[in-house]
Amino acid sequence: MTEVMFVLAASLVFGIGVWGLLIAEHLLRKLLALNVMSSSVFIIMLVVSGDGGTSPDPVAQALILTGIVIAVAATAFALALMISIYRATGRPSISESDDDDR
Repeated sequence: MTEVMFVLAASLVFGIGVWGLLIAEHLLRKLLALNVMSSSVFIIMLVVSGDGGTSPDPVAQALILTGIVIAVAATAFALALMISIYRATGRPSISESDDDDR
């Protein structure tokens, strides 16, 4: 029963991330939505790797830990790209509209 609760919660968090990715125009909000989505994927991977009441597979734990490290590195790279986009264009989004206050 707890596995189902974790999967449902992670699915809800993934949906919130997709919604944030589609709605937000600001690049930082899009990046945060992607990070939320990746966190929910890590939760689902951890739940799926367990056998009911036993502890999760160590290989799955190592893969999740590696994924977290890669996600942090990709986030740092994306932040650096966002800073360069902001310095080049003067806008925090890549859209052509002048309505960046959202």
